[in-house]
Amino acid sequence: MTEKCAVERRAYPPGQHGQGRQRVSEYSAQLREKQKLKRIYGILERQFRGTFAKAERQQGITGENLLRTLERRLDNVVYRIGFAASRREARLLVNHGHYRINGRKVNRPSFLVKEGDVIEVKERSRSIVPIVSALDAVEGRGIPAWLDLDKANFKATVRGLPTKDDIALPVNEQLVVDLYSR
Repeated sequence: MTEKCAVERRAYPPGQHGQGRQRVSEYSAQLREKQKLKRIYGILERQFRGTFAKAERQQGITGENLLRTLERRLDNVVYRIGFAASRREARLLVNHGHYRINGRKVNRPSFLVKEGDVIEVKERSRSIVPIVSALDAVEGRGIPAWLDLDKANFKATVRGLPTKDDIALPVNEQLVVDLYSR
């Protein structure tokens, strides 16, 4: 960076309209947080609204209930365990029926896991490249405390429900609650 650098000389974006930037409104901040959550978990508005309604009906803090419900989705749990490299890949693998819960085939990514559920990779799917490579890379990512992984048998157990501390997302869930409370 030199003294001719535009970033160093001006604290505003270049161009004719660079100085006329508006403040971010309250609604804009709330909407952005909701969109962040939707994109992180890969769900659309209608399903997100239903998940929020379910979280609102539960006892406790609505924002924490929302995050807890989103974390318990099967596609997210498969990603968190390390059976898939991304949530999108996990969703695809779940749709294709590569996983069993308590011995039953489940191909619905929105399936909510419960405490004590055993998630396993089907016998025929254990040699699929995306699953094997994701399991090899799980060491660097780490597994949440509420899940147990048995890497040798391609099994995982849900030890408990996720808490607010287990869910480390760059999202302010209270803004989402405020948005839907309008």
